[in-house]
Amino acid sequence: MDAARQLFLREGYDAVSMRRIADAIEYSPTAIYVYFKDKESLIREMCRVDFGNLAGAVGNLAKIADPIERIRQLGVAYIRFAVQKPNHYRLMFMTTFSGIGPTAADIERKNNPDQDAYAFLIQAVREGLAAGRFRPELTSAELIAQVLWSAVHGVASLHIVKANDPWLEWAPLEQRTNLAVDAILRGLVREDSGKKTAPAKGKKR
Repeated sequence: MDAARQLFLREGYDAVSMRRIADAIEYSPTAIYVYFKDKESLIREMCRVDFGNLAGAVGNLAKIADPIERIRQLGVAYIRFAVQKPNHYRLMFMTTFSGIGPTAADIERKNNPDQDAYAFLIQAVREGLAAGRFRPELTSAELIAQVLWSAVHGVASLHIVKANDPWLEWAPLEQRTNLAVDAILRGLVREDSGKKTAPAKGKKR
């Protein structure tokens, strides 16, 4: 799978054959077919493993009770995953595969926060909405989640493709990560979010 990932990224999914992958790892094409019946089954298994690894990387954040803090830590963990596994991330989120749609098993995982990092994010956003933590005009969990995802994807993808660009003098990745996550949350979360209001004098609650 590692060899296939490298070839798909370098030459494009459509241009790479199973024979080409076999040659790269010095196997016979027949040996490859023992494990995967075709190229589509290979890429599906790669995606299953890679997306499962991402879900595992963020799953321990479920113990964070505050949904906004959970979202903040999720953004940080997402970028960390991307920069630690850049080839995996490129294939997962920066590559198009023609003619490959979701299977029944993919659909089943789609809404499971334990197996799907996006479902994990949606769950946290819905908890934040239910608690009144987001600005009152923001009512769509999908919209909020997709804006959050877009922000962290921007940091991750730019770092992957431009981190060593001599034209740019990048600030440290940790600073960019924290500022991006905090800035986008400040724009989405109510100003009084998470603050407890003291009861007025002379009144009981």
